[in-house]
Amino acid sequence: MWTETDNSLRRSFTFADFKTAFAFLTEVAAEAERLDHHPWFSNEYNTVEFRLRSHDAGNTITQRDRRLAAAIDAAAARHAGQ
Repeated sequence: MWTETDNSLRRSFTFADFKTAFAFLTEVAAEAERLDHHPWFSNEYNTVEFRLRSHDAGNTITQRDRRLAAAIDAAAARHAGQ
């Protein structure tokens, strides 16, 4: 589940391996471009972490962040992320 911490939405996902995590990130990158909303993320082997917040709204959580979070959840499900 996404958590709200320090004016951001945060979540981590774990995948079967690095290749699957990277494929997931590639899908997220395409969606972030489509939404024109680019997240902070970290990837180490099979674990991907996100922090979402809107810089142009004073570094707060906005509806854009919630839309991207939903898209990230959908992509994670397609890649069997937990």
